[in-house]
Amino acid sequence: MSRFLSTEAACLAPYTPGEQPTDAQYIKLNTNESPFSPSPRVVKALSRAEVLKLNLYSDPTCGVLTDAIAARYGLRRENVLAANGSDEVLAFAFRAFCGQGRGVAYADITYGFYKAQSALFGLEATVVPLREDFTLRVEDYLNFPGTVVIANPNAPTGIALPRTDIQRLVESNPDRVVIVDEAYVDFGAESCVPMILRYENLLVTQTMSKSRSLAGGRVGFALGSPELISALNRVKYSFNPYNVNRLSLIAGAAAMEDEDYFRDSIAAIEKNRAWTTRELEALGFTVLPSSANFILAKSDRMSGETLYRTLKENGILVRWWADQPRIRDYIRVTIGSAEQMAALVDEIARLLDM
Repeated sequence: MSRFLSTEAACLAPYTPGEQPTDAQYIKLNTNESPFSPSPRVVKALSRAEVLKLNLYSDPTCGVLTDAIAARYGLRRENVLAANGSDEVLAFAFRAFCGQGRGVAYADITYGFYKAQSALFGLEATVVPLREDFTLRVEDYLNFPGTVVIANPNAPTGIALPRTDIQRLVESNPDRVVIVDEAYVDFGAESCVPMILRYENLLVTQTMSKSRSLAGGRVGFALGSPELISALNRVKYSFNPYNVNRLSLIAGAAAMEDEDYFRDSIAAIEKNRAWTTRELEALGFTVLPSSANFILAKSDRMSGETLYRTLKENGILVRWWADQPRIRDYIRVTIGSAEQMAALVDEIARLLDM
């Protein structure tokens, strides 16, 4: 550790992303990427002429992208903020809506970025345990006075809340912001986007990394009232005005406009998720009900650590959390192509028979 590191930075426990190894060829089912290439419209839009413009700064208003997002959801540009993935949106939101005298609350088992951002900004964080079955009780958050962050569907469980529960939470205190992280919403959960025009304290974040196959493009966005979006822009322009690069702006807009490709990709992943769940359950696994592009599963015959390490040794990457006692026996499996999922199930069946 550098002797020049500040005391505050030395205390941080950074978020740990999924492995991206280059030492071998793996079937990658550990980082919730799409198994499909981006829309053909994206490939066509990224022309040589656009590449040659990389000597110029990108549009700080992200106009072409925010307009495409607004059109898709029936909103105005004032309701949209685009950023480098939804992680950057969340960072802006934590800075904009949390601070001295206004803490943040989130679940004990959820996206680890929330904990990392709370530490980075020195926020008072209230961690609320999920139920024994890993479901979230909105009643646990109704009286919390600060900002509430809920991943819906949750990660890494994949379990989704009905929109009516989010509505109860938003209505319970109009003087605090509720952030709904919908990174995986397209795979079967109810989106809260239709509510943002009715509730000025509701902010919805989404990403194009999963359902629109742009993980490498780093494109995310927030949807909310003009007042909330203005607050996010206040932070953005104090930190990184040209935050989305020229090519990602074009790619994101093209991906957002190709509804048919989007629907086909979602349908394929949902079909593969259902098949994988049935096959693992037939092998004796417990699989949590998922509305995301992944499943969280455990076997009584092999620990989560053994499954993770043995699968990796045999060329298949899944996600395992050593530092999460409640889910230490589980592995999280990204839903890939039909061929990838068949390879996973075959390998697990072989391991269990050894």
